[in-house]
Amino acid sequence: MKTEPTPKGGASEAIPGSNTIASELVKKLISNYRDNQMQAVNKELGITDSQSIWFDLAKLKNFIACIENEARNANPDVSEADLGIRFYYAAYPKADDWGIMESHPVEREYAERHTLVMIPTLKKEDENGDMLNYDFCPSNNGSTLALASRKQALNSLTLAENHGTLSPPDNPKTEMFP
Repeated sequence: MKTEPTPKGGASEAIPGSNTIASELVKKLISNYRDNQMQAVNKELGITDSQSIWFDLAKLKNFIACIENEARNANPDVSEADLGIRFYYAAYPKADDWGIMESHPVEREYAERHTLVMIPTLKKEDENGDMLNYDFCPSNNGSTLALASRKQALNSLTLAENHGTLSPPDNPKTEMFP
């Protein structure tokens, strides 16, 4: 399965500057997180939480391609503009509860550290006519998880991605904003 970049507006090349942020702003935003949220987590939990998470490009492209393929299989009329990805902040369980990770092998050294969980979204009109981005599982023909979870139990599996490389424990020397 191969995906190609889709530049903004369907242009043949990416629009210069459309995916850039001033380095000083990036540095400030990361510092804000480390000085506030990360310090609170570390103090409250008594751990050294990770400050970043890395995903290889192939994993991200594969996840996006899977969302597109599953969504089109369920509904051929779904457009790229209807699809998205929601990033949930999450945390791995304590080492004592690591048994719940059995079906999703992750290194035990990640215990209690934060992670991200990516869930596909589908743009859909709500009861008021507003277009909203609902969590959904494309392989469950038209299901919107956000609606389904309020009415019934979720299926045992859903299309999601979460395991990237956390730093720490990975070596932060590769990071531009350590």
